[in-house]
Amino acid sequence: MPLTLYSGPIIDSHLHLFDPRRPQGIPWPEPGNRLYAAHLPADYWALAGPHNVIGAIAVEASPWRDDNRWLLDTLRSEPRMLGFVGNLDPLHPDFAADLEALTDEPLFLGLRYGNLWDRDLLHDQTRPGFIDGLRQLAACGRGLDSANPTPRLIKALLHLSDALPQLRIIVDHLPNAQVPAGEEAACHADLLRLAERPNVFAKLAEIPQLGPHGLITDTAFYHDRLAVLWEAFGEERCFFGGDWPNSDHLANFATTLGLVKQCMADKPEAVQAKFFLHNAVRIYTPTPPHGDQ
Repeated sequence: MPLTLYSGPIIDSHLHLFDPRRPQGIPWPEPGNRLYAAHLPADYWALAGPHNVIGAIAVEASPWRDDNRWLLDTLRSEPRMLGFVGNLDPLHPDFAADLEALTDEPLFLGLRYGNLWDRDLLHDQTRPGFIDGLRQLAACGRGLDSANPTPRLIKALLHLSDALPQLRIIVDHLPNAQVPAGEEAACHADLLRLAERPNVFAKLAEIPQLGPHGLITDTAFYHDRLAVLWEAFGEERCFFGGDWPNSDHLANFATTLGLVKQCMADKPEAVQAKFFLHNAVRIYTPTPPHGDQ
């Protein structure tokens, strides 16, 4: 089959917005980080618009409760921003009230919880009230993004899926899992078990990698790890995220997007359209409560 670079419209399901000029500042990135500057919708669209990106989803970059409202207000003025994945702690005493306040907001697409912000999903889900909080999240039709994948986080998602099979779970930042030596086989087995659950999805938001000489541009380097995910999750449950502005650590937006397109070029055009466009819409669209089936 000849290679065909995707040229259709794109939805970027993973970018971060923040503004250190705010009076309260930001919790991340910290001063001295090269990203410590305003990164707002206008900055993103200046880069992404020329590449047929027609919609984007912001993912939290702060554990502060008030920053859910900041994200919401920031997105309202830009219709190409399709929504945001926020940050609320199910263990916080105000979780239920905060979630209820967001439920009627169509731009609110879900929450992220994992191993960021000194959290530990494997441990935290055993604490009183945590599962009940995420049950409320599922009941309002929103999903849970995880964070940077590790063997412990993959195992945590397995346990969570067992406890709440009705909860949509989106595994962020695949295929770039951080797996210590000696844990590869066990982690791989857990990932395959996780992929058996139809309500679990793979957001491929960290495909490009750095090597000794900079960005690795040989698509053969990425083939095996992508093939594993594609076989496990299938063409209906894998979808694209760009991870701007973190991706700036690797290369500019055009270069990283171009590399992802090359990695997908061996797939039929209709399948590429699912990956770059259709799956994100379907996966992140809020759904009505659907019980425990």
